[in-house]
Amino acid sequence: MVELIHTLADHNDDVNCCAFSSSLLATCALDKTIRLYFLSDFTEVPYSPLKFHTYAVHCCCFSPSGHILASCSTDGTTVLWDTQNGQILAVMEQPSGSPVRVCRFSPDSTCLVSGASDGTVVLWNAQSYKLHRCASVKDGSLVACAFSPPGNLFVTGSSCGDLTVWDDKMRCLHSEKAHDLGITCCDFSSQPVPGGERGLQFFQLASCGQDCQIKIWVISFIHILGFELKYKSTLTGHCAPVLACAFSHDGQMLVSGSVDKSVIVYDTNTENILHTLTQHTRYVTTCAFAPNILLLATGSMDKTVNIWQFDTETLCQAKIPDQPKQFTENWSEDDVSNWLCAEGLEDLVDIFKMNNIDGRELLNLTKESLADDLKIDGYSYEKEAMENWISKKKRTSPMTNLVLSSVILTPNRTLKMAIDRWLSETHQK
Repeated sequence: MVELIHTLADHNDDVNCCAFSSSLLATCALDKTIRLYFLSDFTEVPYSPLKFHTYAVHCCCFSPSGHILASCSTDGTTVLWDTQNGQILAVMEQPSGSPVRVCRFSPDSTCLVSGASDGTVVLWNAQSYKLHRCASVKDGSLVACAFSPPGNLFVTGSSCGDLTVWDDKMRCLHSEKAHDLGITCCDFSSQPVPGGERGLQFFQLASCGQDCQIKIWVISFIHILGFELKYKSTLTGHCAPVLACAFSHDGQMLVSGSVDKSVIVYDTNTENILHTLTQHTRYVTTCAFAPNILLLATGSMDKTVNIWQFDTETLCQAKIPDQPKQFTENWSEDDVSNWLCAEGLEDLVDIFKMNNIDGRELLNLTKESLADDLKIDGYSYEKEAMENWISKKKRTSPMTNLVLSSVILTPNRTLKMAIDRWLSETHQK
């Protein structure tokens, strides 16, 4: 379940972007301002709003540490702010003076990319605030950007629909038409796709556009061999252009906002819709997940930012990927607990933890028996004695005399370890 816990209504024009750090929420709008809020209670920080830009602020983003906030505007500048006091650290002007539509920090905070309406893309040194390299796309405005989690490449999206991959030296590695009517946003999942080949990492990339679609791509790369971009799937939950998309910090959820005024939350493993949120009254222009807590912010042309909180049920629903069976035996006890949540078996989590059931033990059971049959009476028995009890067609608990709905036996590994420790200590004496 998702609950709307707060609505921010301080902007007096369309909200264009929102972004989280570990302690703050930033929002920016057509009203030329950036506003900062404490995550603890969503009150505005004393030095908010931040004012410098002379035209609409299109995008804002935090550095990975959260100490610096970047904002970019139609006025052709990208401004760096100190989040401790709201002071301006640098004003970086796009070489062409063109309106800047998007900005993003690299994962190591050393670089910042800004993309403009004339198609120029600039890589700035985030320490010296100097222009490092500059390039441009063939057609359209640059409206989207995302760094890969390792930081060795980034992707830009254009209003003409091209998805372009760049390396950290601003060399264009690849470009292809991703959305016929133009890209509006793109985002990398910070978590690698499980099951990758040794020495090769796979990451998911989401892009969305005016074609009402969200497309999922898989990028694989290794430093020596280069990279490969492959189309994976299309999500079609919206009935109008999709303006924003973002992965959750753990990569288990993807959120999107649309001209249809709705927000959709997807499970990235199954690509099923978990939630559809319809609180906004106009186009949803931006959405972002908090890095450390289950919070989602969505902004709209209705001038508001809604803050949503997820409960543990949603977390369980989107936690464990559908991994091949050969990997299950490597699951930890926590992985098994998360899988139980994903299968709707939350009530069994404590029992499984008590019995130290890991992936190897789980493989001795079946999903059907877990979902339909498994009940444990809370007592431990000698395996041989219990098997003898069951072999006599007795389906009652030896201790309570209540009927057992299952005759599946699971090892009490906690008790076994305690016995082993006692025996070891006894032998030492």
